[in-house]
Formats: sequence, structure tokens, C-alpha cells
Amino acid sequence: QVQLVESGGGLVQAGDSLRLSCAASGRTVFAMGWFRQAPGTEREFVACSSYRGGSTYYADSVKGRFTISGDNAQNMMYLQMNNLKPEDTAVYYCAVGYYSGGYCYTAARYNLWGQGTQVTVSS
Repeated sequence: QVQLVESGGGLVQAGDSLRLSCAASGRTVFAMGWFRQAPGTEREFVACSSYRGGSTYYADSVKGRFTISGDNAQNMMYLQMNNLKPEDTAVYYCAVGYYSGGYCYTAARYNLWGQGTQVTVSS
């Protein structure tokens, strides 16, 4: 069964860094993305990249602090999060899209989602 396995979440202090990882299957990925959901809010876009990094997008709230990357050979994707803030506290989800076309910052672009990993940033 195809699935995404996330890891790397945890409890950190403001200003710290974390790297989230997401292990995908061997199928060709045309888009990869990270989204997050804080309690009582809707899931929101964080960062994404189209096939082989052709286009990369970031939410304004994380621009300059977060970096999305992927390792095609290892079928891995990452989200490096630096200078974390309490407002970054949320469950983070990785997602992959198996078809080309469309902007990678929309949730509808994706065919498979991870189970989510909690990131908590204390002040």
C-alpha cells in the first residue's frame, strides 16, 4: 500500500530549528508539498515544489525561514524550519501529487497525504 511516512516533529523553543522528513513511494512525483493545521483552524499551505524543483512556493509567513527540498534518488522530501515561532505550532502534513499540471500550493493538487507530525514551539 502506497503511503507517506513523516518524522521529525517535536517540542522546541522559539528560535530553534527542526527538519521534517517524509518518505514517499518509488512512483514519480510531480509535486510535493507541506501543509499545516493548528487547532481550530483550517489546513493551510506552507511550502511546495513542482517536479524536480521547477517551481517552488512558500507561504508569506514562513518565507525566509523554511526550505523545502527533495531527494529523488531516496524518494524523500524535507522541510527545514529555522527560527521557529510559537505561531508555527501545528500538525504538519506532507503531500505528493502524481500528475503534472496545476499550481503546487493548492491542496487539490495532491493525491496522497502523510499522517501528520506535531510541531510545538514554546515561547
